[in-house]
Parts: sequence; C-alpha cells; structure tokens
Amino acid sequence: MASKKTPLKTSLNNRIDALFGGDNQDLQSSQRPKTMAIDVLILPEYQPRQYFDSESISQLAESIKVHGILEPLLVRPAGEGKYEVVAGGRRYRAVQLLSLTEVPVIILNLTDDEALEIAILENLQRENLNPIEETEAILKLLSGKLNQDVQEVISLLYRLRNEGKEEFKRNVSPNSEIVETVFQTVGITAKSFVETRLPLLKLPSDILSVLRQGKIAYTKAIALSKIKDEQQREKLLKDAIELNLSVRQIKARIKELNKRETKDTPSIKIDITVKQMKKKKLWETEPKKWEKVEKLLEKINLLLED
Repeated sequence: MASKKTPLKTSLNNRIDALFGGDNQDLQSSQRPKTMAIDVLILPEYQPRQYFDSESISQLAESIKVHGILEPLLVRPAGEGKYEVVAGGRRYRAVQLLSLTEVPVIILNLTDDEALEIAILENLQRENLNPIEETEAILKLLSGKLNQDVQEVISLLYRLRNEGKEEFKRNVSPNSEIVETVFQTVGITAKSFVETRLPLLKLPSDILSVLRQGKIAYTKAIALSKIKDEQQREKLLKDAIELNLSVRQIKARIKELNKRETKDTPSIKIDITVKQMKKKKLWETEPKKWEKVEKLLEKINLLLED
C-alpha cells in the first residue's frame, strides 16, 4: 500500500506507535539483533499472507545466499524455548531451502493482539500481499481493534461510506476514531477501501483464485467479474493473464461480447427480420417469394393463437 519500501526502524516502528497510541518502549529497547537457531522458531496460527509463491521464495533464498539476511526477523517468546515469528515469514521459509542453521532476530515481548497487528502492518508495508490478502488482513486488524467480528466491521465500514464522515463520527464514535486511526496507519482511506477492496471478497471463485496467486491486478479482476457466463469469463480471464491485457482492453472485449449477446436475443432477432422484410419489399419486387413468406407468417400466427 505504501508507495515505496522504507527501513523497519523508521517505518514500521512509527506505524506501530501510531496504532498502539504512543511510543512502544519495548520495541525501541529491543532493536539490537540477536542470532537464533532456526529450529527454535515456529510460525503463528494466523498469517496475513495466505499464498506463498514457490518461485518467489526460491529467488529470495538465492538472494539470501549471496547477500545474507539484510533485515532481522521479528520474534516473540512462545514458551518451552520456542519463539514465534511475528514478521519475516517469507525470509523464514527461504532459509529452509538453504543450509543455514541460524538467523538474525529481534525479540519482542508482545501480546497476541500486538503480534497480530505488527504482522499485518509489516506485510502491508512491504507490498508483498496480494489484494485479497491485504483486504482480509485489514479487516482482521479492524476486527481486533474494535472487538467485533469481520461481518460487523464490514457493516460499520459501509455505514461510514453511506452516511458520510462527519455524520459517521457523531453516530458511531468512538469506533469511528479507531477506524480512522487504523486506515491512517495502513495508508488507505476507509472510503477507498469500501469501494475498491471490499467488492473483491464477492468475486467469482475462479477470479478469486488467480487474484490470490497474484496473477492479475484487482482492477482487472473487478472488470472480468462483470461477465456472468462462466465459459466466456474463463476464456477472457485466460487471455488477460497470458496476453497481459490492460483494463481498457478487457473492457473493450467485454463490450464486444455484450454486443454479440444482444444480437442473439429473441427481441432483436424479430426486429432484424421485420426490418429486412420492410426493406426488401418482397410483395413488390419478388411476388412469388412473398407468397412463401405469407404462408410462413400464417403458420406463425397460428402458433401464437394456440
């Protein structure tokens, strides 16, 4: 979501401080990296990133082999000598492909909610999440901060969009302040999130699948979702990926498909036939052919009377 990646110390710290409502002294005092054995690290139950591209992880592993791990993993004590990876899941997976036995880490004493918030912010900051993961992560973050389930959060956000910012503040404060703080922290407005991101959750399953894999931009996904015919959508989706069609090109193809469908409707077929008959004036130009047409018209009338 951010326009560019920034160092952890100046970017993620500031975002965490903003979200927690002040200076996070524990985070600031624990900035010295330590070396930790890989086999004591574990992954959390929930991770903002749901899809891990194997090729991307392999490329990261090759980079680590050459340059090392440039940024420590953030971890927290998990009991029994284990440490949970709070931020750095891709780096953790990449080192599994190498012969490394140790990694640099920063140890933080965090609650479950704090660990979740940092994990989400770290992933959003790095722009590595696909649009669906971003949307679900932000909803998860709001759900924890508001102490509401995701569906309640979604309803609240629609109220913000429908009622307007000032009206929303008057009616649903202090929740509105929490919502505003979270969206300022992640770098997107509530209005934009409601209008461009929430609709992604309602996309057809075939489009959701490729969107989760990062094969297509969410703007293209929304355009493709307008196609109701599954076969037509599947074909255009395939072309959009293989040919890297722009949003404009996709919309142009959809417009052409709609034209074809319109021509095939019964009403249009009847109109076209009537226009052709009037234009040709068979009763004047080809009387014999008109006799045949008249017989067909009589049969049609008989069918309509039944």
